[in-house]
Amino acid sequence: MPITKMKGKIVLITGASVGIGAATAMAFAAEGAKLLLAARRAGKLAEVASRALEQGAAAVHSVGLDVRDRNAVQRIIDELPPEWSEIDVLVNNAGLSRGLEKLYTGRIDDWEEMIDTNIKGLLYVSRAVVPGMVERKRGHVVTLGSMAGEMVYPNGAVYCATKSAALAISDGLREDLLGTPVRVTSVDPGLVETDFSLVRFHGNADRAAKVYKGLEPLKAEDIADAILWAVTRPAHVNIARITLSTVHQANSLLIHREQ
Repeated sequence: MPITKMKGKIVLITGASVGIGAATAMAFAAEGAKLLLAARRAGKLAEVASRALEQGAAAVHSVGLDVRDRNAVQRIIDELPPEWSEIDVLVNNAGLSRGLEKLYTGRIDDWEEMIDTNIKGLLYVSRAVVPGMVERKRGHVVTLGSMAGEMVYPNGAVYCATKSAALAISDGLREDLLGTPVRVTSVDPGLVETDFSLVRFHGNADRAAKVYKGLEPLKAEDIADAILWAVTRPAHVNIARITLSTVHQANSLLIHREQ
């Protein structure tokens, strides 16, 4: 059975400058897609764009974007050049975790950043992009969730809550799109070795490294591979959800570390 081909398709990836976002850009570039890359860090985004062209992307268009800025999100989508406006795939990847403290001692600024990025940013981008997909009668929305969205772990209540919300938003969007050809997928990984922990611990590299000590975590490329697989299924097949983890992890609470 033929799969949906990506050559020439327009793929918008938020948070595309590092980690899973950058790896996803490479995966779609290798399939000849046109990449619309969005992130806050212009320098790193330019590096990803250059690598993507070398990897085989048909074209790359980069935009500086903080998904927390509702007006900026809508303006950028509205003002896309005509040749970039018909987005085929949206990868809602922008997200982060800040802090690992008990709820009653947590930093409210950390909470605000997670909620504004992981929930509100997800909503802003989806609201700006999905109407065009419905109008064109084609499209696929992929949201980066987390295993943390299905089971809360100690000291991570707010982050886990944002990922639980992301899953609910993904499920709700799929329901609201019923009767259209637009597909919706949530990709929910466990431990992935990226800058995630470095960001969580506000740049503390030693503390970040301990998260992955004694185990082989997932790589960003593993997640990108799952995203590409979901998007390239036959047009009538909707992969609603993919949960994946390293063999060293059963869920958010059970992790085996080698001595």
